[in-house]
Amino acid sequence: MNLEDVIKGRRSIKRFEEREVSPELIQELLDIAVWAPNHRMTEPWRFIMFYGEGKERLAATVRQMKENKEPDPSKKKSEGEKIYNKLMANPMFLMVVMEEDPNLVTREEDFAATSCVIQNFSLLAWEKGIGMTWHSYGWLQDAMVREALGIKPGERAIANMHIGYPAMLPKERERKTMKELLTIVNQ
Repeated sequence: MNLEDVIKGRRSIKRFEEREVSPELIQELLDIAVWAPNHRMTEPWRFIMFYGEGKERLAATVRQMKENKEPDPSKKKSEGEKIYNKLMANPMFLMVVMEEDPNLVTREEDFAATSCVIQNFSLLAWEKGIGMTWHSYGWLQDAMVREALGIKPGERAIANMHIGYPAMLPKERERKTMKELLTIVNQ
């Protein structure tokens, strides 16, 4: 595939095959993805990978957090149980965590750079036939979840990437044209 095909062909994947994704391959892709633009070379990112039995730790933590906040014995299946089952249906997760610089300008630049790393990673994975979806759940900021997953004070969980081999490819969605988006100033 050429780069244009990878960029235009990539899709957010919500349903995955049951086969495992190689953690070594993900590490290799991350080694390349971190070559993203980073204005001050702060390299504020780090990654937490959950796969195999490790993904149960993430799913169980989120279930417990939800059940602690929203216990409802009248429901047949709790919200926590629903989320647990949904999370466990994914072959792998990659938590992308960013150190938050106290300087707001640097922090915004670091967020943009971390987002570039995520996009690089998504495209590299797509080229290898691996799909993903970027989720920014509210529970990523929950104190219980943060502590259980080792997210330190002064860090922000930017994304929880659901990763796997696509079981289904969504259709291409229309994009706005450059005629709608581009303003040209030539004087």
